[in-house]
Amino acid sequence: MRFARLFVILYPQMQGFRLYKSEKLRSRTAVDSLFDKGVGSVAYPLRVVYRMRQQAEAPAQFLITIPKKRMRHAVDRVLLRRRVREAYRLHRGQLLYPALNASQLSMDIAFVYVANDKASYQVIEEKMKLLLTRMARAAALHAGNKQPLSSTQHS
Repeated sequence: MRFARLFVILYPQMQGFRLYKSEKLRSRTAVDSLFDKGVGSVAYPLRVVYRMRQQAEAPAQFLITIPKKRMRHAVDRVLLRRRVREAYRLHRGQLLYPALNASQLSMDIAFVYVANDKASYQVIEEKMKLLLTRMARAAALHAGNKQPLSSTQHS
C-alpha cells in the first residue's frame, strides 16, 4: 500500500483505471453522514447521493448498493454491482476527478440501484456518465461560489 501511494504521487499520469482501497467508502459514520446530509440525483436505473468534503487522500470515496428488495438473487446483485463499479472505474478519471482536483475538494459517493430488473452494461454506463458529469458540475459550481461545505449540502 505504501508503495502504491508513492507510485501515484510520483507518477500521477500512470494511475490508470485501477481502483485503490482508499477509494472505497467504508466508515460507518461517513456513510451515515452521507445519507443524512448528502445531495441526491437520479438517472434511472441509478441514484447517486454525494457529499463534498475537504480534500482527503482520495479525490472520491464511493460505495455501491443493490437492494435485496429489488434484486432477490445474489448473483443478480453481484452482476449489477460489477457493472456499476466498472462504469465508475472507467469514467471517473476523465469526468469527475479533474473537477474535484480543480476545486480542491473530495467527495463521498453512494450509488444505489433503483430498478426492479437487470439493466445492460451500456445503459448503466450511459447513466453513470450523466451522473459523474452532474457531480463534476456541482464541484465546479461549489469552487466558483467559495461557500462553506455545510451550506452546499442543503441545495
